[in-house]
Amino acid sequence: MATEPLITALVQHPCGESVEENLARSERGIRHAAHEGAALVLLQELHTTPYFCQTEEVRHFDRAEPVPGPTTERLGRLAAELGVVIVASLFERRGPGLHHNTAVVLERDGHIAGLYRKMHIPDDPGFHEKFYFAPGDLGFRPVETSVGRLGVLVCWDQWFPEAARLMALAGADLLLYPTAIGWDPRDDEEEQRRQFEAWQIVQRGHAVANGLPLLCCNRSGFEPDPSGCTAGIRFWGGSFASGPQGEMLAEACNDSEETLVVSIDTGRSSAVRRIWPFLRDRRVDAYGDIRHLWIDPHPPAEGD
Repeated sequence: MATEPLITALVQHPCGESVEENLARSERGIRHAAHEGAALVLLQELHTTPYFCQTEEVRHFDRAEPVPGPTTERLGRLAAELGVVIVASLFERRGPGLHHNTAVVLERDGHIAGLYRKMHIPDDPGFHEKFYFAPGDLGFRPVETSVGRLGVLVCWDQWFPEAARLMALAGADLLLYPTAIGWDPRDDEEEQRRQFEAWQIVQRGHAVANGLPLLCCNRSGFEPDPSGCTAGIRFWGGSFASGPQGEMLAEACNDSEETLVVSIDTGRSSAVRRIWPFLRDRRVDAYGDIRHLWIDPHPPAEGD
């Protein structure tokens, strides 16, 4: 059965200290996408702020906002004006001392269709997110929208096949990843190439393993480390769209602002899953050990 293509867009851009300027960049991209016929627009991770997680500073909690709140209301009005679904990524202030890294899905009439709170929270050099964000508590549930069931995940989630699989099993039509990842400028070109390719490969692998198209929107631009302890982060852009066999449909540049518009054949997932029925052949009866952090090859004997 023939299906209508879904026109999607990824809005990548650098971010500075001004929330207003960052939102203006996002809005400019959204308007361009809508002009090009996009029905679904994905924004990058934490698109209203610089990537403040390079350091641990209490003052940055002032950047958080409630959901619903000022940004969701502003983007909701834009969604309703343009008739597009928008996926935005925000620093959510849920309650006193409780914050999340949250993706908000705004329906084409402007209302909030659903939320996803980032489940996997990194704590690595330059990415001190555990200081700011509590792990999500909404699980891996797609958000129902007028353009389909959106399996929204956020950045560090992209390295975990379990997250993509659970979204697929819950009926996602599309996997979406708002992202903020980049290079340590001190790394040589070979290391930078390996990291970038690994980032693409693992996500394209999620598309293949689950027979789903995938959108990933990453920020671009250099952001210095305010503490001076590291060389900062050069966010590598490279936002891309993949089809359900991992085929690259479109890819943005590495170093500047870009709105990438790409058409998704929504009927291909069903066709691909018929020839590659991975979901049918899963051995769910044999996967119980996946719940362990590690499987000890030499477990202690009973009574030890």
